[in-house]
Amino acid sequence: MIELENQKWKIEFNWIKAHAGYHGNELADQTAKEAAINSDMNKCYTSIPKSTVRRELRDYIVTKWQSEWDITTNLFPKIADMLNVKFNVTPRFTTMVTEHGNVKSYLFKYTIEGSPICSCKREQTIDHILYECELVEQERDRLKAAVLRSEN
Repeated sequence: MIELENQKWKIEFNWIKAHAGYHGNELADQTAKEAAINSDMNKCYTSIPKSTVRRELRDYIVTKWQSEWDITTNLFPKIADMLNVKFNVTPRFTTMVTEHGNVKSYLFKYTIEGSPICSCKREQTIDHILYECELVEQERDRLKAAVLRSEN
């Protein structure tokens, strides 16, 4: 440990609940059990390239993220597709995706706004603005037309 600190490594230890399905923790438990009974354990570490571990970890994370993403309302149905899309992230885009920001229902929830009601007399949520609000119907129609043109 001192050698790692001398090489300017920053080491942090964090507690996580054991046997709760955390892939890394389950893998560590399994490896520790194997090490306890296997004197030839060094081969386990040297036989898998780092690139394979990184790829498998990334695939696992994307799969886990996707399963959690599927239970929410989102603009992108597949995480893998979203990770491949290059776009300019703006505060408005972040508000649409996270539903946190300058939207009356969100601001009302934190007592920043006195009411969650839109000027059109319905609750102002991201879905309301994107799909229902009559006040932005022309902009929505122009956006739909632009998307249809780009698909053709």
